[in-house]
Amino acid sequence: MSDSERKVLEMYEGSRPREEDLFETSHVNHVAWSLVVIFAGIAIWLCIALVNAENQRYALMTNKCPDPVFKGGVDKACLYTVRSRDHWWEHLWYGFTHVKPETGK
Repeated sequence: MSDSERKVLEMYEGSRPREEDLFETSHVNHVAWSLVVIFAGIAIWLCIALVNAENQRYALMTNKCPDPVFKGGVDKACLYTVRSRDHWWEHLWYGFTHVKPETGK
């Protein structure tokens, strides 16, 4: 390599990309955010289960699904489709605020 070539290479050495900055690195903790998404999904799933359970419990309590054939029986197909309250959040609120069963006094 001649001196003129060496001078040209030294002149353009600063324009060469540094390999440590060539690829973009992320400083976000992906494991923590994945756990947040998973736990949020589980919380939403449990809220949906609570709404369904409270809907069926209230329908049984108010006798909204009587069996048409057997007196005192329950129509199980009706329990899956009944809307015992007007809104789903009413079931959720009742389920969150009434943790212990009510005692008859």
